[in-house]
Amino acid sequence: MTNAVVLIGAERDAMATLGGELAEIEGVSEAWSVTGEWDFVAIIRVPRHEMLADVVTGQLLQLPGVARTSTMVAFEAFSKHDLEAMFSVGE
Repeated sequence: MTNAVVLIGAERDAMATLGGELAEIEGVSEAWSVTGEWDFVAIIRVPRHEMLADVVTGQLLQLPGVARTSTMVAFEAFSKHDLEAMFSVGE
């Protein structure tokens, strides 16, 4: 499984609709509107690394209103939930 975080800068006219359009893309597991330098964050989860380019450049960047992006591919995931599950054997 390949996971990536994509920061998205949007054109003003797309702010009301872009979040829903991002969420509809296959491979985008979550899309959030955010404050700060970026307008949206998309979490992408695909079975194979090769599929990431299709989701980001083939679909996400083709949406009207996407002005710029920055993609970060995840190496490992760490969360409190994962750690608790690992140590909860027999509970």
